Amino acid sequence: MCFDIDSSPPIDRRIGTVSGGSVTHRDLELTARDGNRLAAFEAVGDGRAGVVVLPDVRGLYTFYEELALRFAERGYDAVAIDYFGRTAGVDKRSNDWDYMPHVRSTTLDGVRADASAAIDHLRAADPERPVFAVGFCFGGSNAWHLAASGLGLSGVVGFYGHPDRPDMPTGAPTVISELTEVTCPLLALQGGADAGIPADVNAAFRDAIAAAGAEGEVIEYERAPHSFFDRKYEEFAEASADAWDRVLAFLDEHSSTE
Repeated sequence: MCFDIDSSPPIDRRIGTVSGGSVTHRDLELTARDGNRLAAFEAVGDGRAGVVVLPDVRGLYTFYEELALRFAERGYDAVAIDYFGRTAGVDKRSNDWDYMPHVRSTTLDGVRADASAAIDHLRAADPERPVFAVGFCFGGSNAWHLAASGLGLSGVVGFYGHPDRPDMPTGAPTVISELTEVTCPLLALQGGADAGIPADVNAAFRDAIAAAGAEGEVIEYERAPHSFFDRKYEEFAEASADAWDRVLAFLDEHSSTE
């Protein structure tokens, strides 16, 4: 189960609820190198680094637009992308739309092409700019796939992605099988009580990272379920706060261009 349609990121409460006036933001339409047109949402920070936000199976909706704003408040320019331009077009959709037929039509090549369009957008003024990918569920495993895709990312972060499931997206190998091809650091933030990604899968991911000689860390939050990173889940506030702190520390650590 991914986020409920009324979910929102449980972060930055000390500065209150963002109305959108504190950062510049806009809807975008990007064009991938294969000609696909995709919807995106951009929030502009102070420009020190860029973040591509990779949604869950519902694609671009309000949770990820708000998350992009939260990154911008921390100084990162963020672009949240939609996966489904090839089959659903670029128009705005309701949060509870019928997404699964489009998920099944989404390929790893398509995800790479669309993510590359967002990376190119974030690097338009500076080809050497550090850019990261941060994804959730379907987007979490997509983020880890991108670490092995030769896109020049500075790091990738996945929340409760599955590292050992093939065909997510369609035709993709498992993330674990690609670890020898990884070219940037990766971070995994997993729920210890996630019925779909049990502890032995996370342990196997951790061991495979070490065996491949990749730079990566797998964090498992005890008793936290899938999609624990949600403002309405007060019982997981501590895990959410720690996860957000780890994301920001990861971006800061790997943003250096030296």
